[in-house]
Amino acid sequence: MSTEFVPRRASVPPPPQRPPRPAAPPKPAVPPRPAAPPQPAAPPEPAGPPPPAAPAVIVVRRSARLAAPLVCLVLGTGLLGGAAAGTWLTDDGGTAAEQAFDDGRSLWRDLPVDELFPPELTGENAGPGGADRRWLRLAVAPASGCAEAFDPLLADVLAQVGCHRLVRATYMDETESRITTVGLLFTEADRAGMEALRDRFEREGLGERPDLMPRGYAPENTLAEDFGDAQRASWSFRILTSAPVVAYAVSGFADGRPIPEPQPASQAVSQEEDTTVALSGLGHDARALARLVADTVRRTTAEYAEEVR
Repeated sequence: MSTEFVPRRASVPPPPQRPPRPAAPPKPAVPPRPAAPPQPAAPPEPAGPPPPAAPAVIVVRRSARLAAPLVCLVLGTGLLGGAAAGTWLTDDGGTAAEQAFDDGRSLWRDLPVDELFPPELTGENAGPGGADRRWLRLAVAPASGCAEAFDPLLADVLAQVGCHRLVRATYMDETESRITTVGLLFTEADRAGMEALRDRFEREGLGERPDLMPRGYAPENTLAEDFGDAQRASWSFRILTSAPVVAYAVSGFADGRPIPEPQPASQAVSQEEDTTVALSGLGHDARALARLVADTVRRTTAEYAEEVR
């Protein structure tokens, strides 16, 4: 286009036109295209976009890296809400409650005997009429299996959770007129198995059947040495689900008298009952001592769960 344009300017009187030619050198004011370098100053603007582009990449990486903390935050708030239920995750992917449940199976050997079965137990409002009660330990049986520890029918019922270990102790009340054996059966079941056993006891009323009474432990040369099957008067069960443990207690008179009609503690503690078992407080003894030893297991299991978290 510049060549066609020059001939036309050649048609114009050369004198005036040639001066503009020098103006043509100013046309190398096209070098103002180098003034376009000021437009390279526009590249600084691109330089502006690149920084955003770089942050964009960083943001993507951060989103990936933030995913774990955010998930932990979400889990953390949820877990705090369920902390009482022991839902904190442990290193092996389980929960604190699950770990504590499994650890509870070894309490029979991990806890000192004086913690599992203290030499003295007290119960506020544990007796008839809300009287306070105090019991003294007579003897602790060696840890054992479950053979001979239960009547055959009760052994069949408990077989669904298995027998890992059985520990027992016998107490007398401070008047030395009543004796009570407490037992802790450490089972081989998982939490679902313990829940199934608890539900079965409640659904079928197994804890109130006289043919499912636990047996007592009768240490020789003590007030309880005559505590046989015929002397059993009242009993109570606690099926735990925070630990693989069945806690129980069975009571009788220290003088060895037989009891023709034993009563479950749930009935014998009623104020309307006027049977010998009820009036003597044997039902209160069985209920309170079963609860006390069960509470020791629950409390220790909860402490284990806190340590795992």
